[in-house]
Amino acid sequence: MDVQEIISDKLAAPLGIYSQGIKVTAPGSMVFLSGFTSRDAAGNVVGVGDIEAQTRNVLESMQHALAEAGATLADVVKMTLYIRDMNEFSKIHAVRAEFFTQPYPACAMLEVSRMVSPESLIEIDAIAVLAD
Repeated sequence: MDVQEIISDKLAAPLGIYSQGIKVTAPGSMVFLSGFTSRDAAGNVVGVGDIEAQTRNVLESMQHALAEAGATLADVVKMTLYIRDMNEFSKIHAVRAEFFTQPYPACAMLEVSRMVSPESLIEIDAIAVLAD
């Protein structure tokens, strides 16, 4: 699988840990992850009130789900982050930097007013591509 970051001098530089676009060239499979919130295997919210702990838990949970499909976070090409407070932007990206290297996945981050659990501060969904 060949993953190429799309970079153009006609676009503003990314403000965080993401690429403006990703081109994937490969025969392969796609993995679509539903939105993950910060929960343990019993369904309890992990990291109540702590955006860094919740972001880390979500990304670790995504690693487990991807592993079941034979994938890793390195195979993720697109993510959408839903967060409760855009003021947490830099903390979220600092944690993401622990999990991702370039080329970063294409990404959108949106502030939302509510989530499935009032204690949830972040939810992330993703698309990964696996070479055959």
